[in-house]
Amino acid sequence: MAKMGRPKIDNPKVNKISVRLSDEEHEKLIEFAKEHSMTKAETFKKGLELLYEQCK
Repeated sequence: MAKMGRPKIDNPKVNKISVRLSDEEHEKLIEFAKEHSMTKAETFKKGLELLYEQCK
């Protein structure tokens, strides 16, 4: 019998992180994400990538 369901992905995203933001920081995040057609999560991930590259 064939397997059913979604196929497994190579690099599953299973780790969660929670961040507290002020109203001002949250508003900036929403505005930036909206202007660049990104989700809030994508915005954080891109920021992390940029910080990592900058500190190399």
